[in-house]
Amino acid sequence: MSVKIPASNVRIKRAYEVPSPEDGERILIDRLWPRGLKKEALQLTEWNKELSPSTELRHWFNHQHELWPEFRRRYAAELTEHADQFNALRERARKGVITLVYSARDETVNNAVALRDYLLSPTGLNVQ
Repeated sequence: MSVKIPASNVRIKRAYEVPSPEDGERILIDRLWPRGLKKEALQLTEWNKELSPSTELRHWFNHQHELWPEFRRRYAAELTEHADQFNALRERARKGVITLVYSARDETVNNAVALRDYLLSPTGLNVQ
C-alpha cells in the first residue's frame, strides 16, 4: 500500500507568476516553452515534457470546459505510457513540496490540475 501524499506537497502555479522558496521543486509540465519567458525567470528544477499532454490531445482539448472529463480520461491514458516518470514524480511529492508549473490561461481546466489530481489520488492513474 502506498503512502498518501499530503495535498500541500503538490502545488500548481502559472509560469507567469513569480517563483517563491515555498514552491519547492519547480517542474514545468508543458510540452511548449512558456511564451516570452527566459529560463532564468522560471527557476525550474526540471522541464518534464514526458508528463505533458501530447500535441494531438492538447489541440483537441483547446481548454474547452465541456471536454474536460474526456480530456482527463485521455490524459490519464497517455500518462500510463510514462508510468516510470509518473511514479518517480509521486515519490518526489511524498518526500517534499513540488510545484507543477504550467502556462495555460485557464486556471481551472488545464493539465497541471489534472496531473495534480492524479498524483494525489490513492489510485493514481486509475481514473473513471
